[in-house]
Amino acid sequence: MRYFFTIAYKGTQYHGWQKQPNAIGVQQKIEEVFSTILNQKSEIVGSGRTDSGVHATAQVFHFDYSGELDPLQLVFKANKMLPKDVALKHAKLVKEEAHARFDAESRAYQYHIVTEKNPFAIDQAYFFTQELAIEKMNLAAEKLLNYQDFESFSKVKTDVFTFNCSIFEAIWKQEVDSLVFHIKANRFLRGMVRAIVGTLLDVGQHKISIENFEEIIKAKNRKSAGRAVPAHGLYLTEVQYPKDIYL
Repeated sequence: MRYFFTIAYKGTQYHGWQKQPNAIGVQQKIEEVFSTILNQKSEIVGSGRTDSGVHATAQVFHFDYSGELDPLQLVFKANKMLPKDVALKHAKLVKEEAHARFDAESRAYQYHIVTEKNPFAIDQAYFFTQELAIEKMNLAAEKLLNYQDFESFSKVKTDVFTFNCSIFEAIWKQEVDSLVFHIKANRFLRGMVRAIVGTLLDVGQHKISIENFEEIIKAKNRKSAGRAVPAHGLYLTEVQYPKDIYL
């Protein structure tokens, strides 16, 4: 049987989601705990990677188990054994062919900025004090919805076959004590959100115009875009799937 698990984690102490030979990823921690509880080697498949230091409130992975399994009990037991910065939220039974990565219809991220010193936001939001023209930033962000090729915002060394993505939402929202960028797309390139945010901050500081921002998209050249903002302000917040994959 195949199950989809939703998990939250604070990425500060991890080298991203994916397990690696010489570094600790969140995936490795989960597999170790599952293997201990079930007394067999356990491997999981995530909906996608998150970079070192990036957080998630709703990452998804799938897990196969051939025997009898109470997913609620597995979640309960695993949460007792997982580190305090990793938490399983829930599990759902899915069709045998359902795939956490390839069946995802959309993914959503948020980037959090605090403009005043906040000891409770350390490692969880980007401290940025420059004044920003938020309305102008939103007008620039709207331009993203008109394009498909986002090579200008991708890390240079990447093994993707296409730089095309469909962006469904891109908007800045002022919260009580923070500024949050919301972006949703069918897929994301490595470093894409952080590069978009860095370039939009240039727009908000009047370093570049909205027209310049659109020219950067068209350039398909990472050197033309702005810097990548720090990883600790970024959160994976949602992965959506077709309803018919659930049993």
